[in-house]
Amino acid sequence: MTIEDDNQTLVESYYDQLSPDTQALLDQAVQQIVSSKRKGGKVVVITGSGPNLHEGVTTLIAELIDKGLIDGVSTSSAVVAHEMGGTLDRVKRVNGVKLGFPAEKLPRGQVFEFTVLSSAELDDLGQEMYLDRDLLARGDQAESNVIIKAAGNMAYPMGLRMERVARDVLSMAKAYGLPFERVAGWGCDPHTMLGAAARRGIPALVSVPQLIGGGGVGLAVGDSLSITERCMRMADMISDADVIIESAIALTQEIHDGPFETYMGHGIWADWDGYQTYSLAKKTLVRMDLDANLKRAWDMERSDATVQSAINQGLPKTKLTGIPFRMEMSGFARLENSLPLIGDIGVIWPVLAWKVAHALGIKLDFLSHPQQTPAGQAMRAWIVENVRPFDRQKMIQFSRDFRRSSQ
Repeated sequence: MTIEDDNQTLVESYYDQLSPDTQALLDQAVQQIVSSKRKGGKVVVITGSGPNLHEGVTTLIAELIDKGLIDGVSTSSAVVAHEMGGTLDRVKRVNGVKLGFPAEKLPRGQVFEFTVLSSAELDDLGQEMYLDRDLLARGDQAESNVIIKAAGNMAYPMGLRMERVARDVLSMAKAYGLPFERVAGWGCDPHTMLGAAARRGIPALVSVPQLIGGGGVGLAVGDSLSITERCMRMADMISDADVIIESAIALTQEIHDGPFETYMGHGIWADWDGYQTYSLAKKTLVRMDLDANLKRAWDMERSDATVQSAINQGLPKTKLTGIPFRMEMSGFARLENSLPLIGDIGVIWPVLAWKVAHALGIKLDFLSHPQQTPAGQAMRAWIVENVRPFDRQKMIQFSRDFRRSSQ
């Protein structure tokens, strides 16, 4: 069997794990995406943090961007920090107190982490920043366990490096009047969403509700654009989309119907005052979520307009529907072309991507798999070994090319 055959078999097994309702709605989502792409339409993805990294979803999205299947992406500043670190890496976890750090300066559990790097990688990094070789040596000798986790983050030295590199990226972003995310993408690996988007010249943006994660990286993302400009750039991206896919993310009502959207109502006064606005009407909104209450709210709205009735009467939606009502359920349930896909994103994404790609005759060179499966474990190891951290020299080269092309 070929890798293509193996993936086909795995995708069929993932599809069989989904509920009949989710299977039917997923098939509808595939049809909508394929129809849109055949007409030259655009697809935008809005992702959350953790699960999207660990399930290989962000790496899959980078592949779909490269193949022209995704035309814009929004994510969190935490994901920006992790993609700059290489998406996933191996870290060694040791007792920080035994290393000599005060307990009150350590994270919960008193754990201190080291990025697992080769001697050559450490030597290269030492050309860019000061490395505490004594600390690294003590870490090598300490009792530890090694795990794969989101890259950069709180491990030494890569986590510290990302904090400091972020200042350089921010400075360049301000010089060119660009979002931090675009300039960071110049130095990111092509297998990251940021790197793929920068190379394809499509938008990659952090939404306002997802700012500030990722420590100093999040602060730099937030400082690179005003809130108003960030919202307008998000509005432009969503306005151009025919299909919007939300993946394991909260607070999306403040994203997909933000201050410049008119169909859900929030942009009415911006439109009156002459700002460029857009409408979610007739757009397909696909949401991947583990919360079955999303589907219940969606079903209620389609049976007797329960959610809209609550709004019309000024009543609390939680009391009228009888379910814990999250903010994003309101706009989602009321949109005529919304599709709730209830299930594990690690299972849903490879099925969706595979079906869309095959319908359009496109071969995928990377496919994600649920992290708990043997294929998923191999995928995570591949990401660790092959998706490289932010390259400052690549950013500088992109900067020079950008300057020349702008003159």
